[in-house]
Amino acid sequence: MKITFLGHATLLIETGEKIILVDPFITGNEKAKDLIKIENLKPDYILVTHAHQDHILDVEAIAKASGATIVSNYEIAMHYQEKDFKAHPMNHGGNWNFDFGTLKYVNAIHTSSFPDGSYGGQPGGFIISSDNKNIYIAGDTALTMDMKLIPLSTKLDLAVLPIGDNFTMGVDDAILASDFVACNTILGYHYDTFGYIEIDHDLALKKFTNAGKKLHLLAIGEDLEL
Repeated sequence: MKITFLGHATLLIETGEKIILVDPFITGNEKAKDLIKIENLKPDYILVTHAHQDHILDVEAIAKASGATIVSNYEIAMHYQEKDFKAHPMNHGGNWNFDFGTLKYVNAIHTSSFPDGSYGGQPGGFIISSDNKNIYIAGDTALTMDMKLIPLSTKLDLAVLPIGDNFTMGVDDAILASDFVACNTILGYHYDTFGYIEIDHDLALKKFTNAGKKLHLLAIGEDLEL
């Protein structure tokens, strides 16, 4: 399994013969738009954690060009299905066996509304089980005790956690989150895109190292192999 960081909270996951895109926000991201061309992305699935613009901006353009199936909570999935996109609705605690593996939609504490203010359902995260690997994509979330439920059923190989603070967990809470989910290999995301979420990279890396954990801070376009 290969995970490529495309900026902000956007990930490209290659597993087997399938490609999964998570929360595509590229054309509106000043740090990514000149490095990543959305016309080159051909995902089979687009996972959406919640409806905020910095997670859905490029969903329609990419889904239209690729024919990808959009997977999200019921409200978001129906929003896109009504626009004639292929969609698969999920809700919290639910699992589904896709052709790439198993996907579970799990709790997140955040808000969720479309750019026009309409309701975007409850936010969530995903656990992807594929290629004998398990990864947790937290989405935008606060630290929550619900994270402690994850290792009761799933041994994670990677936890993808927001670390930018202000709108989500910061570094210190992300360290606690990695304890809660029992995973010491972390990919940080949702940081540095704009002023509210800029972080001190060296300090973040030091804090995770001191806690006995490995934090990956990837450059846009850089990948991580599991």
